[in-house]
Amino acid sequence: MKTYKKILFSMAALIALGNQVKAQDHRFDPPWNTPPESKVMFTVPGVDNVPDLFGDINDPQLVVFFAGNQFMCLDDMMAAFKKAYPQYQRVFAETLPPGILAKQIMGGSITIGNMRITLKPDVYTAGKNRTDQMPEYFSKTEAYAYNRLAIMVQKGNPKNIKGLKDLGQSAIRVSMPNPDFEGIGKRIEQAYVLAGTESLRKTIMEDKVKDSTTYLTQIHHRQSPMRIMYGRSDAAPVWYSEAYYQVMIKHPVDMVEIPSDQNINATYVAGQLKNAPHAQAARDFMDFLVSPTAKAIYRKYGFTTK
Repeated sequence: MKTYKKILFSMAALIALGNQVKAQDHRFDPPWNTPPESKVMFTVPGVDNVPDLFGDINDPQLVVFFAGNQFMCLDDMMAAFKKAYPQYQRVFAETLPPGILAKQIMGGSITIGNMRITLKPDVYTAGKNRTDQMPEYFSKTEAYAYNRLAIMVQKGNPKNIKGLKDLGQSAIRVSMPNPDFEGIGKRIEQAYVLAGTESLRKTIMEDKVKDSTTYLTQIHHRQSPMRIMYGRSDAAPVWYSEAYYQVMIKHPVDMVEIPSDQNINATYVAGQLKNAPHAQAARDFMDFLVSPTAKAIYRKYGFTTK
Protein backbone atom coordinates (compact mmCIF):
# COMPACT_ATOMS: atom_id res chain seq x y z
CA MET A 1 0.00 0.00 0.00
CA LYS A 2 2.85 2.36 0.89
CA THR A 3 4.54 1.59 -2.42
CA TYR A 4 1.31 2.34 -4.27
CA LYS A 5 0.98 5.67 -2.47
CA LYS A 6 4.59 6.52 -3.33
CA ILE A 7 3.91 5.79 -7.00
CA LEU A 8 0.81 7.99 -6.95
CA PHE A 9 2.75 10.75 -5.20
CA SER A 10 5.57 10.54 -7.75
CA MET A 11 3.12 10.66 -10.65
CA ALA A 12 1.38 13.68 -9.14
CA ALA A 13 4.73 15.42 -8.67
CA LEU A 14 5.70 14.77 -12.29
CA ILE A 15 2.36 16.11 -13.52
CA ALA A 16 2.76 19.20 -11.33
CA LEU A 17 6.29 19.71 -12.59
CA GLY A 18 5.12 19.38 -16.17
CA ASN A 19 2.41 21.98 -15.56
CA GLN A 20 4.95 24.30 -13.98
CA VAL A 21 7.24 23.99 -16.98
CA LYS A 22 4.36 24.82 -19.31
CA ALA A 23 3.36 27.75 -17.12
CA GLN A 24 6.89 29.17 -17.37
CA ASP A 25 7.12 28.73 -21.14
CA HIS A 26 7.22 32.30 -22.47
CA ARG A 27 9.46 31.84 -25.50
CA PHE A 28 6.91 33.42 -27.87
CA ASP A 29 5.66 36.18 -25.57
CA PRO A 30 5.75 39.82 -26.67
CA PRO A 31 7.10 42.40 -26.96
CA TRP A 32 7.88 41.50 -30.56
CA ASN A 33 9.45 44.89 -31.26
CA THR A 34 12.89 46.14 -30.23
CA PRO A 35 12.54 48.06 -26.93
CA PRO A 36 14.30 51.42 -26.48
CA GLU A 37 17.59 51.43 -24.60
CA SER A 38 17.63 52.37 -20.92
CA LYS A 39 20.09 52.09 -18.06
CA VAL A 40 17.80 49.44 -16.58
CA MET A 41 16.24 46.92 -18.94
CA PHE A 42 13.57 45.09 -16.94
CA THR A 43 11.02 43.09 -18.90
CA VAL A 44 9.51 39.97 -17.32
CA PRO A 45 7.60 37.85 -19.87
CA GLY A 46 4.15 36.91 -18.69
CA VAL A 47 4.25 39.42 -15.83
CA ASP A 48 5.58 42.87 -16.81
CA ASN A 49 6.05 43.39 -20.53
CA VAL A 50 3.53 46.14 -21.51
CA PRO A 51 3.95 45.46 -25.25
CA ASP A 52 1.46 48.06 -26.52
CA LEU A 53 3.03 51.16 -24.96
CA PHE A 54 5.95 52.57 -26.96
CA GLY A 55 8.56 55.24 -26.39
CA ASP A 56 8.72 58.19 -24.01
CA ILE A 57 5.75 58.60 -21.70
CA ASN A 58 7.44 61.50 -19.84
CA ASP A 59 6.96 64.90 -21.47
CA PRO A 60 6.38 63.59 -25.00
CA GLN A 61 6.55 65.93 -27.97
CA LEU A 62 4.08 63.82 -29.93
CA VAL A 63 1.46 61.29 -28.83
CA VAL A 64 -0.05 58.86 -31.35
CA PHE A 65 -2.78 56.29 -30.73
CA PHE A 66 -2.42 53.55 -33.38
CA ALA A 67 -4.93 50.80 -34.10
CA GLY A 68 -3.17 47.86 -32.46
CA ASN A 69 -2.57 45.75 -35.55
CA GLN A 70 0.06 48.28 -36.70
CA PHE A 71 2.40 47.53 -33.79
CA MET A 72 4.95 45.81 -36.05
CA CYS A 73 5.52 49.03 -38.02
CA LEU A 74 6.38 51.23 -35.06
CA ASP A 75 10.13 50.64 -34.75
CA ASP A 76 10.72 51.67 -38.35
CA MET A 77 8.03 54.35 -38.31
CA MET A 78 9.31 56.17 -35.25
CA ALA A 79 12.93 55.98 -36.38
CA ALA A 80 12.06 57.35 -39.82
CA PHE A 81 9.84 60.11 -38.40
CA LYS A 82 12.54 61.26 -35.98
CA LYS A 83 15.04 61.32 -38.83
CA ALA A 84 12.71 63.35 -41.06
CA TYR A 85 11.69 65.66 -38.20
CA PRO A 86 14.65 65.74 -35.79
CA GLN A 87 12.94 68.33 -33.59
CA TYR A 88 10.74 65.50 -32.24
CA GLN A 89 12.74 62.94 -30.29
CA ARG A 90 10.34 62.13 -27.43
CA VAL A 91 7.42 60.27 -28.98
CA PHE A 92 4.87 58.14 -27.16
CA ALA A 93 2.54 55.70 -28.92
CA GLU A 94 -0.12 53.19 -27.91
CA THR A 95 -1.16 50.21 -30.05
CA LEU A 96 -4.29 49.02 -28.27
CA PRO A 97 -7.52 47.99 -30.05
CA PRO A 98 -9.05 51.06 -31.73
CA GLY A 99 -12.28 50.75 -29.77
CA ILE A 100 -10.36 50.89 -26.50
CA LEU A 101 -8.34 53.88 -27.75
CA ALA A 102 -11.57 55.65 -28.73
CA LYS A 103 -12.93 55.15 -25.22
CA GLN A 104 -9.64 56.47 -23.85
CA ILE A 105 -10.00 59.61 -25.98
CA MET A 106 -13.60 60.12 -24.88
CA GLY A 107 -12.96 59.35 -21.21
CA GLY A 108 -9.58 61.05 -20.89
CA SER A 109 -7.63 58.21 -19.28
CA ILE A 110 -6.85 54.51 -19.20
CA THR A 111 -5.51 52.22 -16.47
CA ILE A 112 -3.31 49.24 -17.39
CA GLY A 113 -2.32 47.15 -14.40
CA ASN A 114 -1.49 49.76 -11.76
CA MET A 115 -0.56 52.53 -14.24
CA ARG A 116 -2.98 55.33 -15.10
CA ILE A 117 -2.31 57.24 -18.33
CA THR A 118 -3.91 60.64 -18.89
CA LEU A 119 -1.96 61.75 -21.97
CA LYS A 120 -4.12 63.17 -24.74
CA PRO A 121 -3.30 62.02 -28.27
CA ASP A 122 -2.30 64.34 -31.09
CA VAL A 123 -3.15 61.77 -33.77
CA TYR A 124 -5.48 58.76 -33.71
CA THR A 125 -5.40 56.04 -36.38
CA ALA A 126 -8.03 53.36 -36.93
CA GLY A 127 -10.18 51.72 -39.56
CA LYS A 128 -12.37 54.07 -41.58
CA ASN A 129 -15.54 52.70 -39.99
CA ARG A 130 -14.28 53.76 -36.56
CA THR A 131 -13.07 57.25 -37.51
CA ASP A 132 -16.34 57.87 -39.40
CA GLN A 133 -18.17 57.36 -36.09
CA MET A 134 -16.32 60.20 -34.31
CA PRO A 135 -15.85 63.08 -36.81
CA GLU A 136 -16.38 65.71 -34.11
CA TYR A 137 -12.96 64.89 -32.64
CA PHE A 138 -10.85 65.58 -35.74
CA SER A 139 -9.69 68.69 -37.54
CA LYS A 140 -8.30 66.62 -40.42
CA THR A 141 -8.40 63.00 -41.57
CA GLU A 142 -6.32 61.12 -44.13
CA ALA A 143 -6.34 57.55 -45.49
CA TYR A 144 -2.84 56.10 -45.61
CA ALA A 145 -2.81 52.25 -45.74
CA TYR A 146 -5.00 49.23 -46.55
CA ASN A 147 -5.37 45.63 -45.40
CA ARG A 148 -7.38 42.43 -45.85
CA LEU A 149 -8.15 39.32 -43.82
CA ALA A 150 -6.23 36.03 -43.60
CA ILE A 151 -6.25 32.97 -41.32
CA MET A 152 -3.32 32.32 -39.00
CA VAL A 153 -2.70 28.62 -38.30
CA GLN A 154 -0.07 26.52 -36.55
CA LYS A 155 3.15 25.84 -38.44
CA GLY A 156 2.56 23.22 -41.11
CA ASN A 157 -1.22 23.69 -40.85
CA PRO A 158 -1.74 20.34 -39.06
CA LYS A 159 -5.56 20.65 -39.16
CA ASN A 160 -5.46 21.21 -42.94
CA ILE A 161 -7.53 24.39 -42.73
CA LYS A 162 -8.28 25.66 -46.23
CA GLY A 163 -10.70 28.51 -45.61
CA LEU A 164 -13.25 30.19 -43.37
CA LYS A 165 -15.79 27.37 -43.73
CA ASP A 166 -13.42 24.99 -41.95
CA LEU A 167 -13.59 27.17 -38.82
CA GLY A 168 -17.14 25.96 -38.32
CA GLN A 169 -15.97 22.38 -37.71
CA SER A 170 -16.49 21.21 -34.13
CA ALA A 171 -12.90 19.95 -33.87
CA ILE A 172 -11.32 23.28 -34.89
CA ARG A 173 -10.48 25.60 -31.99
CA VAL A 174 -10.87 29.21 -33.14
CA SER A 175 -9.36 32.36 -31.67
CA MET A 176 -11.74 35.13 -32.66
CA PRO A 177 -11.71 38.89 -31.94
CA ASN A 178 -14.65 39.84 -29.75
CA PRO A 179 -16.84 42.22 -31.78
CA ASP A 180 -17.74 44.03 -28.55
CA PHE A 181 -14.11 45.18 -28.15
CA GLU A 182 -12.51 45.06 -31.59
CA GLY A 183 -13.81 46.37 -34.90
CA ILE A 184 -12.14 43.55 -36.81
CA GLY A 185 -14.56 41.16 -35.12
CA LYS A 186 -17.52 42.63 -36.99
CA ARG A 187 -15.57 42.55 -40.26
CA ILE A 188 -14.74 38.87 -39.78
CA GLU A 189 -18.40 38.16 -39.09
CA GLN A 190 -19.19 39.73 -42.47
CA ALA A 191 -16.62 37.43 -44.07
CA TYR A 192 -18.22 34.38 -42.43
CA VAL A 193 -21.52 35.31 -44.06
CA LEU A 194 -19.80 35.75 -47.44
CA ALA A 195 -18.11 32.34 -47.07
CA GLY A 196 -21.00 30.31 -45.74
CA THR A 197 -24.12 32.40 -45.16
CA GLU A 198 -25.47 33.41 -41.75
CA SER A 199 -25.39 29.81 -40.54
CA LEU A 200 -21.57 29.77 -40.53
CA ARG A 201 -21.43 32.99 -38.56
CA LYS A 202 -23.91 31.62 -36.04
CA THR A 203 -22.02 28.33 -35.69
CA ILE A 204 -18.69 30.04 -34.97
CA MET A 205 -19.94 33.02 -32.97
CA GLU A 206 -22.73 31.41 -30.97
CA ASP A 207 -22.63 27.61 -30.89
CA LYS A 208 -18.84 27.29 -30.70
CA VAL A 209 -18.57 30.11 -28.17
CA LYS A 210 -20.98 28.20 -25.93
CA ASP A 211 -18.92 25.00 -26.11
CA SER A 212 -15.62 26.95 -25.81
CA THR A 213 -14.20 25.89 -29.18
CA THR A 214 -14.33 29.57 -30.15
CA TYR A 215 -12.31 31.78 -27.82
CA LEU A 216 -13.18 35.50 -27.89
CA THR A 217 -10.19 37.79 -27.44
CA GLN A 218 -10.04 41.36 -26.16
CA ILE A 219 -6.75 42.23 -27.87
CA HIS A 220 -6.44 39.84 -30.78
CA HIS A 221 -3.13 41.10 -32.19
CA ARG A 222 -1.46 39.72 -29.04
CA GLN A 223 -3.78 36.93 -27.87
CA SER A 224 -4.45 35.19 -31.18
CA PRO A 225 -0.80 34.66 -32.22
CA MET A 226 0.06 33.46 -28.72
CA ARG A 227 -2.86 31.04 -28.64
CA ILE A 228 -1.75 29.62 -32.00
CA MET A 229 1.92 29.38 -31.02
CA TYR A 230 1.22 27.77 -27.64
CA GLY A 231 -1.23 25.26 -29.15
CA ARG A 232 -4.37 26.62 -27.49
CA SER A 233 -6.12 27.42 -30.78
CA ASP A 234 -5.92 25.89 -34.25
CA ALA A 235 -6.91 28.91 -36.33
CA ALA A 236 -7.32 32.65 -35.95
CA PRO A 237 -8.83 35.02 -38.51
CA VAL A 238 -6.65 38.15 -38.41
CA TRP A 239 -5.55 40.98 -40.63
CA TYR A 240 -3.20 39.75 -43.35
CA SER A 241 -0.34 41.92 -42.03
CA GLU A 242 -0.52 40.24 -38.61
CA ALA A 243 -0.03 36.73 -40.01
CA TYR A 244 2.57 38.06 -42.46
CA TYR A 245 4.59 39.56 -39.60
CA GLN A 246 4.57 36.42 -37.46
CA VAL A 247 5.88 34.44 -40.44
CA MET A 248 8.44 37.21 -41.10
CA ILE A 249 9.93 36.92 -37.62
CA LYS A 250 9.98 33.13 -37.97
CA HIS A 251 7.43 32.30 -35.32
CA PRO A 252 5.86 28.82 -35.73
CA VAL A 253 2.76 29.90 -37.66
CA ASP A 254 1.57 29.73 -41.24
CA MET A 255 -1.01 31.74 -43.14
CA VAL A 256 -4.04 30.63 -45.13
CA GLU A 257 -5.19 33.25 -47.61
CA ILE A 258 -8.87 34.07 -48.03
CA PRO A 259 -10.20 34.54 -51.61
CA SER A 260 -11.28 38.06 -52.53
CA ASP A 261 -14.97 37.14 -52.88
CA GLN A 262 -15.01 36.08 -49.20
CA ASN A 263 -12.64 38.74 -47.92
CA ILE A 264 -13.09 42.14 -46.30
CA ASN A 265 -10.82 45.10 -46.99
CA ALA A 266 -9.82 47.72 -44.44
CA THR A 267 -8.86 51.35 -44.98
CA TYR A 268 -6.71 52.92 -42.26
CA VAL A 269 -7.44 56.57 -41.54
CA ALA A 270 -5.45 58.97 -39.40
CA GLY A 271 -7.22 61.79 -37.62
CA GLN A 272 -5.58 64.89 -36.17
CA LEU A 273 -7.30 65.72 -32.90
CA LYS A 274 -8.93 69.16 -32.73
CA ASN A 275 -7.49 69.65 -29.24
CA ALA A 276 -4.07 68.12 -30.04
CA PRO A 277 -1.64 69.21 -27.29
CA HIS A 278 1.18 69.31 -29.86
CA ALA A 279 -0.60 70.73 -32.89
CA GLN A 280 2.43 71.32 -35.11
CA ALA A 281 3.84 67.87 -34.35
CA ALA A 282 0.44 66.41 -35.21
CA ARG A 283 0.43 68.20 -38.58
CA ASP A 284 3.95 67.01 -39.30
CA PHE A 285 3.10 63.42 -38.42
CA MET A 286 -0.02 63.49 -40.59
CA ASP A 287 2.15 64.61 -43.51
CA PHE A 288 4.68 61.90 -42.72
CA LEU A 289 2.04 59.12 -42.71
CA VAL A 290 1.24 59.74 -46.37
CA SER A 291 4.88 60.17 -47.42
CA PRO A 292 6.69 57.65 -49.66
CA THR A 293 8.89 56.69 -46.67
CA ALA A 294 5.93 55.75 -44.45
CA LYS A 295 4.15 53.93 -47.28
CA ALA A 296 7.26 51.84 -47.93
CA ILE A 297 7.34 50.84 -44.25
CA TYR A 298 3.71 49.75 -44.33
CA ARG A 299 4.29 47.70 -47.48
CA LYS A 300 7.31 46.05 -45.83
CA TYR A 301 4.97 44.66 -43.14
CA GLY A 302 2.25 43.35 -45.43
CA PHE A 303 -0.07 46.35 -45.78
CA THR A 304 -0.90 47.90 -49.13
CA THR A 305 -0.82 51.60 -50.05
CA LYS A 306 -1.85 53.84 -52.91
